Amino acid sequence: MKKILFTLAATIFFAGFFLTSCNSSSKKIEKAEDNVLDAKEAVIDAQIDLNQAIQDSITEFQQFRIEFQNQIAANERTIAGLRSSIANANQANKVLLEKKLAELEERNNELKIELAEYNEKETDKWQSFKSEFKRDMDELGKAFSDFTTNSKE
Repeated sequence: MKKILFTLAATIFFAGFFLTSCNSSSKKIEKAEDNVLDAKEAVIDAQIDLNQAIQDSITEFQQFRIEFQNQIAANERTIAGLRSSIANANQANKVLLEKKLAELEERNNELKIELAEYNEKETDKWQSFKSEFKRDMDELGKAFSDFTTNSKE
């Protein structure tokens, strides 16, 4: 009788063990499927964030381009005004002022071309381009201020 009970207990134990192990495999599969779904959601969220960042960068660049195109156009108007005021200067100063004005005009045109040729999709270079371009425009603006101050003296 002990032998029968022991055999029955061992059989129940092994049956329970196999049923439990089968159940745990299905739980492992479910957990793996959940992990895959979580990873897919994370990829989708990251893609959405990336697309938003690219869109924000493009919008920022478009505003930057408009602002500095307006500033370049203002520089062109300033150049035209200075050109007419140079016409009234004496001959010795006139040649020197025209040469300086030609240099300013050339630099303004270079910046205009640089702005037009920049590819807005180069997001990795955007920050350095923006800071360098602003610095160059500030230097040009200072040169215009110095020019008008020196030409009046």
